[in-house]
Amino acid sequence: MSPLLGLDGLHLLRDGRRVLDGASLALHPGERLAILGANGSGKTTLLRTLVGLERPAAGRVLLFGADCRSEAQFRSARRRMGFLFQDSDDQLFCPTVLEDVAFGPLNLGLSDRQARATAMEALVALGLALLADRVTHRLSGGEKRLVCLAGLLAMRPEVLLLDEPTNGVDAENGRRLRAALAAFEGAMILVSHDEGLVADVATRAMELRDGRLAPRPILSPSAARKSEKNGPDRQRDERDDRHASEPEEDEPAHPAHQ
Repeated sequence: MSPLLGLDGLHLLRDGRRVLDGASLALHPGERLAILGANGSGKTTLLRTLVGLERPAAGRVLLFGADCRSEAQFRSARRRMGFLFQDSDDQLFCPTVLEDVAFGPLNLGLSDRQARATAMEALVALGLALLADRVTHRLSGGEKRLVCLAGLLAMRPEVLLLDEPTNGVDAENGRRLRAALAAFEGAMILVSHDEGLVADVATRAMELRDGRLAPRPILSPSAARKSEKNGPDRQRDERDDRHASEPEEDEPAHPAHQ
């Protein structure tokens, strides 16, 4: 079976530093691939490259059978992917929760009524119906994370790309997030320091080190819980995020909702 997404010998430089140095991967239907690695190793950059927000110096980005090089090719592929940013505030921009979740379906051509109905279905599925009329910037961190995920799920993507999805998420919202990911029927690439989430969700894992990807075992759920008790590194990948280049001028402001 052909992969849905792939990277082939990717090389990417930033400020003279080699962030990706021959990185390769393939994501097949139904797979849930966890990308692990130290802060600053390039995990966020890898996800941004998959959606065309970073352009490699060499190598290929393969999306749904197409060798994507132009913005038009990436724009077409993004309609089939949902990208959860590491910082929810970078992804929420409409005044209310319902409007924000409905934005993606509207961009896919649904009428206003259809888009709002689809958005409400996504909110109900995540237990967020009571937040529909809330102002997005007044939500808690965990609520923002789930609303962002609802916005992606409302578009019914084939693939989810998740950058530290449990960042700032409390226990209750964390249970809702895990349940939503477990129920998602498509494929996903998950970047996370949360070993418990990886153990619960991922079907395989790779580690990004020195710009390359290599297979890595997934901890058992019991070992993951022990690791969490010992204080896992849950900090944001600040170095990676802080040095990420901005989208090109013609890049849409909300690529994850296209």
